[in-house]
Amino acid sequence: MDPVLLVASIMVSATPILLAALGEMVVEKSGVLNLGVEGMMITGAVMGFAIAVTSGSPLMGFAGAAVSGAVLSLAFGFLTQYLLSNQVATGLGLTLVGLGLSALIGSHYEGQRAPALGKLDMPLLSDIPMLGRMLLSHDIMVYVSLALVAAVWAFLKYTRAGLILRAVGEDHASAHALGYKVVRVRMAAIAFGGACAGMGGAYVSLVRVPQWTEGMTAGAGWIALAIVVFASWRAFGVLIGAYLFGGVTVIQLNLQAAGTTVPVELLSMSPYLITIIVLVIISARGVQGAPASLGRSFHASS
Repeated sequence: MDPVLLVASIMVSATPILLAALGEMVVEKSGVLNLGVEGMMITGAVMGFAIAVTSGSPLMGFAGAAVSGAVLSLAFGFLTQYLLSNQVATGLGLTLVGLGLSALIGSHYEGQRAPALGKLDMPLLSDIPMLGRMLLSHDIMVYVSLALVAAVWAFLKYTRAGLILRAVGEDHASAHALGYKVVRVRMAAIAFGGACAGMGGAYVSLVRVPQWTEGMTAGAGWIALAIVVFASWRAFGVLIGAYLFGGVTVIQLNLQAAGTTVPVELLSMSPYLITIIVLVIISARGVQGAPASLGRSFHASS
């Protein structure tokens, strides 16, 4: 396969998972474990598609997907942060709600095509041999995802708000004693994670396919959760993990197209199988970097 086309395909394939995993990393940095990423992604996929088809603007679709993902995540936040429901069970319920809601809404849009999201034309830069086609001829959401990685990294490392978020995730009782609003910080992180997951889902339905198919995220939300662990809760680690998974996905699709003798079912499961193997290796070596308060409920009187 042409290496230029291969790299370009990997960037497109990795973008939805990168967006979802980056948002989930911020959520977990605040001490919240949201297993509803798949539900938010599929909701973002259907809402983004519906809005883009109705308005004729894919960018409006991405904006709507971000809002829908954030709204769904805030429902999770209300249940877990104010009503103190179990985060694991609530996250799984969120995924089921998202899958059911998307099937209901999406039934009206099956068979339709989404308006195209054009490539971002960079004068002179896009015409650079090899490099231009490989890295500088993508749609705007590819570059938004990369910019978000840098922004999240800088936010967590250099800003006071980022320090507060990390403090809440490490020891919410101490953060509360210092006067920080633990629940507000976590709700803001949850909303950001939902918006990112929604945009990731919309990228699948508006760019990668682009059409609506029930269940089209195909477990991408679970992969995003695994990548956060693989990355040890670091922004650039999330970038590497997403692009590695994107590379495995592109390679297995090309092997299928080439008519290899390996069974199609084995090729289709290979990205998920490799993810499981990597997580087993990481677990055997010991997970490092996890926020100390991850998954623990906070109550001001506790």
